Amino acid sequence: MEAKIKDVRFFLLDMDGTIYLGEQLIDGARELLEILKKQGKKAVFLTNNSSKNREAYRKKLEEMGIKVKPEDIFTSGEATAIYLNKIHPGANIFLLGTPMLEEEFTNAGFNLHYDEKPDYVVLGFDTTLTYRKLWQACDYISEGVEFIATHPDINCPVEGGKYMPDAGAMIKLIEASTGVSPLIIGKPNSHMVDSAREKYAAGKEKMAIVGDRLYTDIQLGINAGIYSILVLSGETTPDQYKASGTKASMVYPSVKELWQVLRD
Repeated sequence: MEAKIKDVRFFLLDMDGTIYLGEQLIDGARELLEILKKQGKKAVFLTNNSSKNREAYRKKLEEMGIKVKPEDIFTSGEATAIYLNKIHPGANIFLLGTPMLEEEFTNAGFNLHYDEKPDYVVLGFDTTLTYRKLWQACDYISEGVEFIATHPDINCPVEGGKYMPDAGAMIKLIEASTGVSPLIIGKPNSHMVDSAREKYAAGKEKMAIVGDRLYTDIQLGINAGIYSILVLSGETTPDQYKASGTKASMVYPSVKELWQVLRD
């Protein structure tokens, strides 16, 4: 299998827990990126967090000494915009999202409507969520407006080992009120890879996802039919992996060991 990993030309790299923890790069992350560049392989940073845009992540990576172009960062918010542009360009959208996500959708040509019935209700990781927006979204969804969510993560890890409620928790609330479940675009759903392939004109036969979560990163690889590489530097522990029915193509302690395999 390691021989096949060397054939991979396009790496989708999860960030938190894979490339960095908090504000610290994981040992081997810089070397991995350097060898991928040296070998002429593509590296795209992938995140389910739709509360921020590409520029925010570019700045975060740069502060840790990693220089990357904004176009090499791919969020579930952008994936959702690409998906919707394929099926309904210029749609009217009721968006539950941050100003950064609003900008993403406006730049993609969508009309954000808050005072008239939209074509879609789109839920992102809305850290600016108000009760009025939540109530209005539930009304539209109950009336039959299609419900789409950027990603399913229940919690978002923050410093000190704590968590903040993420989009998945908001999905549960809306489901409880309306009885309607959304179409989810982000990891682990294959729409995320489909949108990435469209943006970067990439074939999935030589594509791999590298990440630390079984239920998003590794399940994405399984659902999309691409290589999945689990690193045990973030959320998933060795015992959790052993007990899980979700299995990766390859497992490494961290990206340092992946770099060493690609280097040798």
